[in-house]
Amino acid sequence: MKPDLRARALGYLARREYSRDELQRKLKFHAEDGDDLDALLDDLQRRGWLSEQRVVEQVVHARQSKFGSRRIAYELREKGIAEELIDGALAEFDELATARTVWARKFGTLPTDAKERAKQMRFLMSRGFGGETIRKVLQGSEED
Repeated sequence: MKPDLRARALGYLARREYSRDELQRKLKFHAEDGDDLDALLDDLQRRGWLSEQRVVEQVVHARQSKFGSRRIAYELREKGIAEELIDGALAEFDELATARTVWARKFGTLPTDAKERAKQMRFLMSRGFGGETIRKVLQGSEED
């Protein structure tokens, strides 16, 4: 195994958490053959230095106050995270409370006409909130 490939991988992991897929994409240009890279990634996972669970926790923690579950799930899928981990992480996510907080920070008042309602809906949709959640937020009631 090429010594600088391991050092490069550890350098990346020292800065932030990476999923196996992300790290493999970053390192594949520096590897001489795929077997060396796979063996390195296996070793990093075995030692606990490469953990998909920590990636999920980091992304959810960083994004949960600004974005909806759809946006977070999309970001995790882009990182190559398994669906079971994504579902488990988002199971306890309170999307309605987050949507209300994000909406209140941006707008604070309920829409008075169709144009304003559409604007607020587009904003919440761009943040990754689902249609049912957006409807509840724009109804203005505090009940779920």
